[in-house]
Amino acid sequence: MAQEIERKFLVKGDFKNHAKKETRITQGYLSSVPERTVRVRVKGDKGFITIKGIGSESGASRFEWEKEIPVDEVKDLLKICEPGVIDKTRYLVEVGNHTYEEDEFYAENEGLTV
Repeated sequence: MAQEIERKFLVKGDFKNHAKKETRITQGYLSSVPERTVRVRVKGDKGFITIKGIGSESGASRFEWEKEIPVDEVKDLLKICEPGVIDKTRYLVEVGNHTYEEDEFYAENEGLTV
């Protein structure tokens, strides 16, 4: 089982011209309680289900398990997700030796870039 380390920052400025790749993502949550979140996602032409556990005391890492599943199954599961299905484009931006994921949100979250 993997441990996820994730940091989030609010993005300012134009990053799209520097993006090496962009992928459309639609995702929803079957469960979003703090002890566990269960997410389904269509990322490009692939489908995934992900389970994330509670974060460490520092908040810097947490358990994560992910499995690829058929896109049609994700689309069916999105129909029973909690309200607020998320639609976004993820841009991969390389800066030096690092690759950053920049997410541009649509619909209810229009204008948010993280």
